[in-house]
Amino acid sequence: MNIPMDLSAAKLELLMDKLGFNLVLLAKVFLVLLASFLLERVLFMLLRRAYRGSDKGREDATRYRFLRNGLRFVVGLGAFGAIIYMIPSFKHIAVTLFAGAGILVAILGFAAQGAFSNIISGIFIVTFKPFRVGDLIKIGDLHIGTVEDITLRHTVLVTFENRRVIIPNAVISDETIVNSSLVDEATCEFVEIDISYESDLDKAMMILQQEAESHPICMDRRTAEELDRGEPKVSVRLVRIGESSLLLRAYAWAADPVNARVMHYELNRSIKLRFDREDIVIPYPQRTISFKDGTPWTIKGPVQDEPTK
Repeated sequence: MNIPMDLSAAKLELLMDKLGFNLVLLAKVFLVLLASFLLERVLFMLLRRAYRGSDKGREDATRYRFLRNGLRFVVGLGAFGAIIYMIPSFKHIAVTLFAGAGILVAILGFAAQGAFSNIISGIFIVTFKPFRVGDLIKIGDLHIGTVEDITLRHTVLVTFENRRVIIPNAVISDETIVNSSLVDEATCEFVEIDISYESDLDKAMMILQQEAESHPICMDRRTAEELDRGEPKVSVRLVRIGESSLLLRAYAWAADPVNARVMHYELNRSIKLRFDREDIVIPYPQRTISFKDGTPWTIKGPVQDEPTK
């Protein structure tokens, strides 16, 4: 029973000798890993201490996270290179590849083109600051959320559904960015609603203004000049005369985009209930079709009902 175990141990020892492994080398590899781990911890501690006393808010948080991710990459790459250099067989292969295989280097450079593009784009993002960690942004027409992290390769957004969207930095650099937090988070929310031509226009505008001004989230952003002129807290205007309705818009301010959206949803409900009580009609599509025999059929509502004679 001991013979197979002895043979296995001998084969393992022979394989380690061929690769150039021994206890001293294994100890060196372990020390390199331990040293890289300790170096990373020390650098993180120094970086955290340097940014702890800063009061620039999101800008420093962005730089801190980007530098932290960059340091982790550099330390890990240095440890990997040191281990490759210490192992004789791996060192020989690495020197052979990088010294004599120019085409391989070209292939690797082409394959890493996207990675380098993301790294350069990440450096540009941190340098020129189109957005910062904690900003609410919209990238293109698809992604909107709060910036959670900016790494060397990608940016992480947290959506309103608490999902993480990971977008390469190079993709972000080619898109239009809407930043709701860069200078002032206060948001003017457009609360729009249609009324029928038969409804009392002035009464509907007054109701819309009262409901918006009485909402607890609504802010008063009037300047001293506007207060002197007697302008209302929430302006309501008739913005479009449509084919079958009048479009009213209230300009209501909130402290940030999230509160503005919540206010909008709650105003939709309160305005609808108030309109019902005040006999203000919100129109819906109606079509009357006349056939050759003179029989009219009427279709009502957003979803086609059964035609009625």
